[in-house]
Amino acid sequence: MVDLNPVSVPLSLYIHMPWCVRKCPYCDFNSHAVPNGELSLDLEQEYLTALVEDFKTQVDFAQGRQIHSVFIGGGTPSLISAQGYVWLFDQLKQILPFEDDCEITLEANPGTVEHDPFAAYLDAGINRLSIGVQSFNAEHLKKLGRIHSHDDATSAIHLATEAGFKRINVDLMHGLPEQTLEQALFDLKMAVENGATHVSWYQLTIEPNTVFFRTQPVLPMDEVLEDIQEQGEKYLKANGFINYEVSAWRKELPSAHNLNYWQFGDYLAIGAGAHGKVTQPDGVYRFQKTRLPKDYLAKVPADHLQFKKIEADEMPFEFMMNALRLNDGVDAQFYLTRTGCDLYELDEVLTSLRQRKLLVADESRLACTEQGHVFLNSVLEEFL
Repeated sequence: MVDLNPVSVPLSLYIHMPWCVRKCPYCDFNSHAVPNGELSLDLEQEYLTALVEDFKTQVDFAQGRQIHSVFIGGGTPSLISAQGYVWLFDQLKQILPFEDDCEITLEANPGTVEHDPFAAYLDAGINRLSIGVQSFNAEHLKKLGRIHSHDDATSAIHLATEAGFKRINVDLMHGLPEQTLEQALFDLKMAVENGATHVSWYQLTIEPNTVFFRTQPVLPMDEVLEDIQEQGEKYLKANGFINYEVSAWRKELPSAHNLNYWQFGDYLAIGAGAHGKVTQPDGVYRFQKTRLPKDYLAKVPADHLQFKKIEADEMPFEFMMNALRLNDGVDAQFYLTRTGCDLYELDEVLTSLRQRKLLVADESRLACTEQGHVFLNSVLEEFL
């Protein structure tokens, strides 16, 4: 391995807001039903203050860099007031500057009882919304445990547009319990026709430690899932969307924050259960924070950190499982500059994948072929 230059690696920030109104049966994220059904202003301020103290402990990781993008995930981050974000951003920028054109994304749910008017979030400095719709079908929303309706979802997209948001992602799932091809295509049509500029469209997977894992729903047959994938991609392409990552479709700019993840960039992380990745001269490290909100609030920030170096033998898989998700792949030089490892060490694997027409790998680019994306998991296993 060679010494790394952290300054050459973009630095993002992930902020985790752990509370939601109700835990969904498919969700394995670090989310918790809000205490007593409502997030009090006292608890909001206590948590925001803890985030700032957490951020202070990570300044040295920045190595002089500014924040390139911010993503606020959860939970339901729109449970936090817009005024709370005004205060939070002001505090964070005093500690570490944000780039002038910093992309700041807020995850929001369509349930109108959960958030301030969208215009207030725009005024707070948030310039991109990711609306967690998942489906526009009433029966599927009920099975997924969502608290919004079809009308709430379409209204949220329109209200965000009217408030002045130019960049609106809609999260949608397919392969839902007993879902038909027609229902899956209807969900896409509703997102597109109501004004989404970006669509995150991914298949429902049953994860351990969820209600769905304990009580398995009836999912569509493989043939239906294949039809949904094929026809859904065809519909999005016909409506001007570009598929730039496995589950990401855009009519506008790519998500700068997610692009930084996939290009093996760095990201600080604050909040209960938040995960981060930082480059230091001697290697690349991952870290995570105390998971439960009450424990996070009870500890001093320095005690939150669980830090682990990515070892050289783990690096090929760590890098490729991000980079190869991108349809255009990444600059081949990133492998050296962002891992400290030499690409020539992977010659045998790369040659094999090239010969099987699963990978494009030369001095300028690393990318899966169209066939490689179909068998992406198998391609990634080669790097374990």
